[in-house]
Order: sequence, then C-alpha cells, then structure tokens
Amino acid sequence: MTTKRTLFRWLAAAGLMAAATSFAQTKEVTFAYQDMLVPLRTIIESGELEKTTGYKINWRQFGGGGDVVRAMASGDVQIGEAGSSPIAAAASQGQDIKLFWILDDIADAEALVVRNGAGISGWKDLKGKKVATPFVSTSHYQLLVGLKLEGVDAKEVNVVNLRPPEIAAAWERGDIDAAFIWDPVLSKIKSNGKAIATSGSIGKKGYPTFDGLVINAKWAAANEGFVTALVKALAKADDNYRKNAAKWTADSAPIKAIAKWSKADPKDVPAAIALYGFPTLQEQNSAQWLGGGAAQALAKTAVFLKEQGRIQEVKPDYSAFVTTQYVRQALGK
Repeated sequence: MTTKRTLFRWLAAAGLMAAATSFAQTKEVTFAYQDMLVPLRTIIESGELEKTTGYKINWRQFGGGGDVVRAMASGDVQIGEAGSSPIAAAASQGQDIKLFWILDDIADAEALVVRNGAGISGWKDLKGKKVATPFVSTSHYQLLVGLKLEGVDAKEVNVVNLRPPEIAAAWERGDIDAAFIWDPVLSKIKSNGKAIATSGSIGKKGYPTFDGLVINAKWAAANEGFVTALVKALAKADDNYRKNAAKWTADSAPIKAIAKWSKADPKDVPAAIALYGFPTLQEQNSAQWLGGGAAQALAKTAVFLKEQGRIQEVKPDYSAFVTTQYVRQALGK
C-alpha cells in the first residue's frame, strides 16, 4: 500500500512538472492589438517575429483597451495593446499584468471632434449633447478630465460607449454630436467636424496618456526569450520610422502595412502617425517612462478613475505593474 501510494504521489508530481514544463515551452501566443497607427504593424505584416522566435503568434484585433484587458483576465490573451487608462483600471483590480513597453506617447493623436452645425464651439456647449467614446479608453479618460477641468458636470452630457467602428458609423448616420477618438476614425470624422481639444492639450495640464504593451506576468516569466525578442523588434521598427519618417509616404510598404492592419486609408496614415511620439530603448528604460514615470501616470489615472466611480480602489504602488526587465535585456544590461 505504501509503495503504491508513493508511486501515485510520484506520478502526480511528475505530471504537474510535465504540465508546467509544457506551459513554459509551448511556443504559441495570442497578441491582442487595436487600430492605432504605429510601427508595430510592420512587424505583424513581415512575420519577422515568428521567424526569429519560432513562435506561432495569433494576432487578434480588439475594439478597445477595455476589451483587451478583459480578454487577458480571462486567459484568452497573453499580450495586449492598451491605453494607460485601461491598464490603470486592470492594475487597480489586481490583474496579474506587467507593462513592459510604451507603444506610443499619445501626444496629440486623440482628439475631441464636434460635428459641423452641432452648435458646439467649446466644452460648455457639450451640455445636453451626445458625445461618443470607447469606455475605459484613454479617450474616455481625457473626455472626463476635460469636462472636469472646464467645470462641466459629466452627468449633464450624454456620454455614450461606442467602439471606434461604431463611432464612424454613428457619425455617418448623424446619431452623435461629438466624439473623442483616435485614428483612423479621427481622420474620417474630421471631414465634417472640427477638433476643440486634443489629448496633448489635456496632457499638458497634468494628465498625460500613453498606449502600452502589457503581458501576463506568469507567461512572461516562462517565455522570457520571446518577450526580449519582441522588445528588440519593436525598438527596430520604431527606430526605422524615426530615421525614415519622410520616406514613409502613402505608397510606401510600411504605411501600406499599417493601413492594412489598422483598416485605415493609406493617405491618412503619414499625418496621423506623426502625431505620436515613440520612445527609444534608452527612453523606455528612463525615469520618464518605464523607470518611474509610467507608474506615476497610472497612479494618477487610477485616482481620477476612482473619483469617477470607474474603479473601486487605488493601489498604493503601481510600480509593481511596470517592468524594465525586457528593455534592459534588449539593451544588454
């Protein structure tokens, strides 16, 4: 009996070890991306990361950062693109994620656009109007911050939750008066509207926003080599854009790739991508970003989200949800 019980325990332990080893060695990952116009799309198009790492990458497009972090919480997604607002919300809820790359400094790449003829010339004119934005996104956060800074009660504005494609359709039908959104939808609605505020103008008042890449912490620990290879590919793609921005024209291969994966019009992409900032590897590792600034921005965002009733609690320290590990490895540190 003792021998059988010992054997059973040994087999069970071996099974668990095999399962853990299998998890660590499974060379497949699901990567959630959105429609932001960023150099990362050229990596998707080229397939270079798959060739470099040998991993099968399932690229899945999502309509907003809120959807991305929910998919990550369910275990369906291991890596995802999300804005600082949904990242702050996910961290506040204790989700086991790490921010490991600043995809972009949003700067002026998101804006509040009002429809021509809607009778809106400033923030106070939004009272009683229907304003669309994807909830829990950076645009939603900026809209709420802007209203507060301008002394407008958000309850007096009909703020509706629509994903980017839904905003484009609603704008086309004339169902909404304004929208806070990013490209490619931003360029489309500007054709018969005007921007009265941008993410950059709000950020300069103390509320900066960014888009980042977050990863399931346990998966990252088991697939360290892949994450470092991803960071190197990201740095290379961003550097390519910084050095050759003038050559990234509507008919160039990189812009065509970005347009394809983001469902944008190639002619709109060069001007739209120029509104973003793309930190270098060294800047990613600095106190401005992953070395401290990103955690501070997440904390400040979380405080605001709690004030607005969007989250239940604010964590004492958001640096636990940010890591420089993979950037440092890419730098050879």
